[in-house]
Amino acid sequence: MKYSRVLGTGSHLPSRVVTNADLEAIVDTNATWIRERTGIEQRHLVSEGETCCDLAEAAARKALEAAGIQASDLDLILVATTTPDQFFPSTACLLQQRLDVHGCPAFDLQAVCAGFVYAMDVADKFIRTGAAKHALVVGAETISRLLDWTDRGTCVLFGDGAGAVVLGAAEEPGIISTHLHADGAYKDLLQVPGGHGNGRPEAAFMEMKGNEVFRIAVTTLGRIVDETLEANNLSKSDIDWLIPHQANIRIIQATARKLDLPMERVVVTVAEHGNTSSASIPLAFDQAVRDGRIQRGQTLLMEAFGGGFTWGSVLIRY
Repeated sequence: MKYSRVLGTGSHLPSRVVTNADLEAIVDTNATWIRERTGIEQRHLVSEGETCCDLAEAAARKALEAAGIQASDLDLILVATTTPDQFFPSTACLLQQRLDVHGCPAFDLQAVCAGFVYAMDVADKFIRTGAAKHALVVGAETISRLLDWTDRGTCVLFGDGAGAVVLGAAEEPGIISTHLHADGAYKDLLQVPGGHGNGRPEAAFMEMKGNEVFRIAVTTLGRIVDETLEANNLSKSDIDWLIPHQANIRIIQATARKLDLPMERVVVTVAEHGNTSSASIPLAFDQAVRDGRIQRGQTLLMEAFGGGFTWGSVLIRY
């Protein structure tokens, strides 16, 4: 039986940095409040003319280099994004053209902040079934373009960026298990209500009922931790690293407590990046791989919760 394992990681952030103090000048907010309530101190935002595909390409090239393979070796290109450059072609197809790859399947996946977890599940199944030998999985977002910069409840939370992994076929599991869920009953709590399909293209800004989302996220992520451990007959002590979606430091801390993990074994980038939606987990993963914290043979738990609601986890032996 074939399995998939992580061969390489990469990430990229826009050069433009916006601090909490910078936001005080444009919206009615307080830098200290942002830091204390969310853990965020700054975020990276795209500049005029900078695209989601630009971010995805930079992260993808670093992941390919780390994996030691050529783009022509790819059998699948999958981009998790909420902010595609165009309605169509997909950002994955745009990325495929940039990488000079021809013929292999390439498509986008939209599950908002849980998008990268969903995409890892899909790529893992392609490899396990023999449909692909090498897969590029990217989480890339220009989420700042969905923000109402007069809404202090949302605009202070998010940033832009991209992270990528290359998966390859292996005889032993790298990806041990994946667990995905969704419940559209909560759609009104976190949404961008506008769209051409519903005739409301003008309503293309994020709306969030923050307190309700926070409460449900903490409970739901606790359950996905239990589900993942039980499905694999593991104890909490078997997890070497938690790589959570970087939405809010208090949510991250709650999940760490659920696992009895000290924060020293949690990869946290929310202070520097803010919430980069589907890019947040691969950004954090790449950072911890490149600075040497994450080592081969360790067991990693990735988990995320996003609009939809969507949520899920990936258990990896790196």
